[in-house]
This record gives sequence, C-alpha cells and structure tokens, in this order.
Amino acid sequence: MNDFIKNNRLFTAFTHVLVWAVLFSLPYLLSSGQSFDLHKIIEHSWIPLAFYAVIFYLNYFFLIDGFLLKRKVILYFIVNALLIAFFIWLKFQLRDFFMEEDQNDMPKIDFPPKRFFIYIDTLSLIIPLIFSITLRIYERWVKTEAEKKESKNTQLESELQHLKYQLQPHFFFNSLNNIYSLVDISPKKAKETIHSLSILMRYLLYESNVEKVSLKKEIEFMKQYIELMDLRTSEKTIVKADFPVITEDLQVAPLLFISLIENAFKHGVSAVKYSNIYFSMQIDGQKIRFETKNNNFKKNDLDKSGSGIGLKNIKKRLELLYPEKHLFKIQESDELFTAQLEINTQK
Repeated sequence: MNDFIKNNRLFTAFTHVLVWAVLFSLPYLLSSGQSFDLHKIIEHSWIPLAFYAVIFYLNYFFLIDGFLLKRKVILYFIVNALLIAFFIWLKFQLRDFFMEEDQNDMPKIDFPPKRFFIYIDTLSLIIPLIFSITLRIYERWVKTEAEKKESKNTQLESELQHLKYQLQPHFFFNSLNNIYSLVDISPKKAKETIHSLSILMRYLLYESNVEKVSLKKEIEFMKQYIELMDLRTSEKTIVKADFPVITEDLQVAPLLFISLIENAFKHGVSAVKYSNIYFSMQIDGQKIRFETKNNNFKKNDLDKSGSGIGLKNIKKRLELLYPEKHLFKIQESDELFTAQLEINTQK
C-alpha cells in the first residue's frame, strides 16, 4: 500500500510538471516561423501562467484543506478574492511597465476600458481556482474510497478469521464425540481415530490458514473426515462418497464443504433405523458442485449435539468469499434432507 501511494505521488508530480512545461512551451511553439517577441510572450503568456500556477497550488496545497474542507467557506473566498485582486493589480503594474518599454516602437492604440481587462482577468484567474477545487476534492474522494475499501477488506478478513475459529472448535467437538462413543465399544478403533484426528487437525491448523487451498487437498481432507465420522455408525448406515479425480486443480476457500458433511452425519444417522448418506462432487470448468443427501432424523430438544452453527457459518462465508458467485439450496422433508452447493471459482 505504501509503495502504491509513493508511486502514485511520483506519477502525480510528473504529470503536473509535464502539464506546466507544455503550457509554458506553447507560446514559443505557436510563434515558430513568425517574428519572436520575448516581451510579448512574457507579458501575455508566461506572467499570466505564473499567476495561474500560484493560485492553483496555493489552493491545492493549503487553502482548500485549511479553509474550505474545514467549512470556513466565507474566509476561504475572502482570501481568494484578495489573491485575485492582488494579481490583477500586479498584472496592471507589469503591463504598464512593458508598455513603457515598448511605447517607442508601438503606434498609438485605443485600448478598451480598464474595467474590461479587470473582468477578463478575474474570469481567467477563477478558472485555475475552480480546477484546483475540483481536483483536490476528487483526490480526497478517491483517497476516502480507498480507505473505506481497505477498512472493509480488513473487516472481511477479520470476520472470515472469526468464522474459521468458530468452525475449528466445532469440528473438534464433533470429532471428540465420535471418539468418546468408540472408547468403550472398540478401544483399538478409538486409538486409530485419535491418530486420524491428529492428521485432520494438522491440516486445520497449518494448511488451511490461507485464503485459498488446493481442491485436491480439500477433497483428501473431506475423505478422511468422512471415514472418521463413519467409524461411529453401525451397519444400518450406508455412507457413499463420489469425488472426482482431479486433473486440473482448482483453488477454493478452505473448509467450505465440511459443515455440510457434519450436518449430514448429525441428522442422517439413527441408532435403530436404516439410513443412507450420500456425498457427490462434480467439476465443470471453473464451477464446483457439491451435494449431500441423507435421511432426515429430527433431533429432540434435549439433543445438544449441534447448535446449527455449521450451516449458519457456511452461509455467511459464502456471502463473504463468493458474493454473487455461489448457489446454496437446502431441501428438507420429513424423510430426506438435501443440500446443494455450487461455487464459481473464476476470478
């Protein structure tokens, strides 16, 4: 950001120098091939341009910020009126000086009334004043918008980080519940599950702490987690997963699908009834489609195995990470729960 500001300032300074160099060079370039009169160029071009530059930069660097933007409007216009009056007076003094220098070489000419020149000079000096106000306010608006955008990005990053911190304990809590249920039934499986959990937690803590991860790694994580969750189920539950073979790897936000897998096991497993859980992922160019289907076994009010944080989390993350580039649908009946998620990874 600092480099961008520095480069932008250098570009702005270069632009200003170039513009004034062109303006001061134009009288000479336009007089090429004609009789070159240095006095006339100084009087009619360079002196007015110098006045314009002084008014422009006094306003650009000091007066606009010091008075106008601090709502000292009346004082601002009084200062500029005095400046314009001073430059008009000075211009007349210089004009008289040059006329005395050239009066021997010039035929007698009837000039328009003095008030005509005052009117023209006032208008010409107001132009750089208006231009400086326009440019300064525009630059201030651009800077404000950039600061707002940076602040918004910082806020989004903070919110995403918060959502991720919510997800990790939630994931860990559900996994511990699975291990706890295996300790008495199968201590050996419980040990294997703890080892699998350590691998998954390593991914959570060290590999997913980035903006985007490889879809291939994310699929491997999902497969291991499904195996971990399946250890807790009985023979009455059939779990199927259909994941694609990755040929052209995509980058996705980490841990985006895990909440749907958790939700499927949370509501799709019964201790007494037969049930089916199905996971499917398809890739179409830059689009990723993920679907879960499971039996819908309602939890009673005393069951605190889930607080609904998973689905709320994924909805919020999709809004932040893939605005207008995702589709998330849930279909629920008394017997079946289906969740469909589609994201477009194209930038």
